[in-house]
Amino acid sequence: MFYFLSKAIDFIAMPLSIVFVLLLYSLFTQNRKRRKSTAITAFILLYLISNTFLVNTALNWWEPKPVNMNELDGQYDVGILLSGGLMDSNHPAEDHAVLGKRGDRVLQTYLLYKAGKIKKILITGSSSGELMLEGKGETRQAADLMVQWGVPPGDILFEEKARNTRENAMFSSIILRKRFPAGKYLLITSAFHMRRSAGCFAKVGIRTATFPADFYGGYYSLRLHDFLVPSPDAIAGFSMLWHEWIGNVVYKLVGYT
Repeated sequence: MFYFLSKAIDFIAMPLSIVFVLLLYSLFTQNRKRRKSTAITAFILLYLISNTFLVNTALNWWEPKPVNMNELDGQYDVGILLSGGLMDSNHPAEDHAVLGKRGDRVLQTYLLYKAGKIKKILITGSSSGELMLEGKGETRQAADLMVQWGVPPGDILFEEKARNTRENAMFSSIILRKRFPAGKYLLITSAFHMRRSAGCFAKVGIRTATFPADFYGGYYSLRLHDFLVPSPDAIAGFSMLWHEWIGNVVYKLVGYT
């Protein structure tokens, strides 16, 4: 129930959905004053979420800073890789892997393993039922790719029931307590998703160090067109960030973090 409710809230509360509703209201309302104020509100909101400077500033504030491998505290027994966008299931290739929009998580996990920072890799998350039955779920595809890069298959573990971050933590904790009861754990996920993820694992009693990947903010010189020219990339970035903010608030309200 929570899964479907969260998806509904996500759609209704997304920035472009709000803009669309405001514009629709301004078209059909008979009150001229309300029509004007609603249209202006929609315009201002659209400008704010399409402003590269503002969105980049928000991303830099929310995302944790990058972590250098040499800053990590020794070696970790398990690197916990959260799935979701790791592989591109919409454009599959028969003879090679295709990384998804969150594919940097896979690369960073592999680099951590090759650098000796993690001993084992636990990939957590479910895929569509059809892919799971075929043994081609996202976790398996990501694992196959890392095996091609040189990671021994025996060093990769799977948790393939989780449909959201809460379940990632719950189901992974069972495996970790059974296999590595006194282990050190390193959590690997996208930077924008790290706060909620770390909170979920802490809530189920699993203390982890964190290694953010897949960054969307950036530090660069200010440019005039970043203030003036609307950007579809900024809208996409803010929509992703807004989705995460909503998820973070909901998780706190229901006690998941």
